[in-house]
Amino acid sequence: MTDLSKPQRLYFIENLRVLLIVLVIAHHAGQAYGPGGWWYFQEADRARILGLFFVLNRSFFMSLFFMVSGYFLPASYDRKGPGRFLKDRFVRLGIPLVVFFFGIIPVMTYAYYVNFRPYGPMPFGEYYIKVFFGMGPKPADWSGPSWPDLQFGHLWFVEHLLILAICYAGWRMARGRSAQTGQVDAKLPTHRAIILLSLGVAVVTAVVRIWYPIDYWVAFLGFIQTMFADVPRDVTWFVLGVIAYRRNWLTRFPARMGWIWLGVGVGLGGVMCLMGIVGVWFFPGGFELWEGFFCSGMCIGLVVLFREKLGAGGFIATRLGPCTYAAYLFHVPVIVLIQYGLGHTSLHPLSKLALVTLIGVPLTFVLSYVLRRLPGGRRVL
Repeated sequence: MTDLSKPQRLYFIENLRVLLIVLVIAHHAGQAYGPGGWWYFQEADRARILGLFFVLNRSFFMSLFFMVSGYFLPASYDRKGPGRFLKDRFVRLGIPLVVFFFGIIPVMTYAYYVNFRPYGPMPFGEYYIKVFFGMGPKPADWSGPSWPDLQFGHLWFVEHLLILAICYAGWRMARGRSAQTGQVDAKLPTHRAIILLSLGVAVVTAVVRIWYPIDYWVAFLGFIQTMFADVPRDVTWFVLGVIAYRRNWLTRFPARMGWIWLGVGVGLGGVMCLMGIVGVWFFPGGFELWEGFFCSGMCIGLVVLFREKLGAGGFIATRLGPCTYAAYLFHVPVIVLIQYGLGHTSLHPLSKLALVTLIGVPLTFVLSYVLRRLPGGRRVL
């Protein structure tokens, strides 16, 4: 059983998180320049090829984020106990939710309101009360995406992590002293188990999407910003992260199996690209089947790839890795500012995407590094 008093630094996970943050930044940078979906900045000229990039990204990267988040949860609870664990979660997750919900996100939605909606100028204070919080009348020709503008934006992920942490703490307290602590070298998952998992996630996801299609967001229980289309997949991988920690899977998973599943993921990604280029689509339920196996392949394969080949504790792992949470929080305001700055240029949408990403990634990490060095910054960020 692993000694939790001296937790090991898994540099390959830090490096992997940096890659995921870069993908998230590129994904959100592309929202202004690709097909479909609402975004804080709207570009008239769009690059349809970005639709493939969005599909590939969204089919695995947030689930991998959930898995990594779940992996570190049990050790935190073991060290701190229920009281300190929940206090830490409310500080680290709850404070950013409050700050962004009441401060930063309304500023971004206000900029969208005055620049891309046909209702004329409005003072921010009036917008904040009447439109963001919906205390005024809804315009007859309201253009959406929802009424009112009230939202958590990209912090839906943080909101879900807080809820999952509360659920985990409740489960641990219910189990009491019978709950396992530490890590044990338990039986590793087999190919058969991964195949059945992928099939199960695909079936449940396909059923849920009958009523809740992709990009359909609801305020579950009135305040939980949720796209149910991805909940089965994301929650499954979060739970797998918790189990992976207890059974010490990430460091013990056979490299050969990992390469096989990375091949599955890359191969299925190639199939999707080919279908997008040719212009064909899946039969009903076929996309969910593809997505279930693609997600498994990428989540397993990338973990093994980074563990075996990209696990060095260099600058990325030691300096950028600890900044990934802050980078997730602040990358959207950063890239939206850059998008507005490039708004009147005549560059091709793909060129704008490249510029926003190339500028936004380092700028986001610099901002995150500075904010973490402020008093109390490391506690929250």
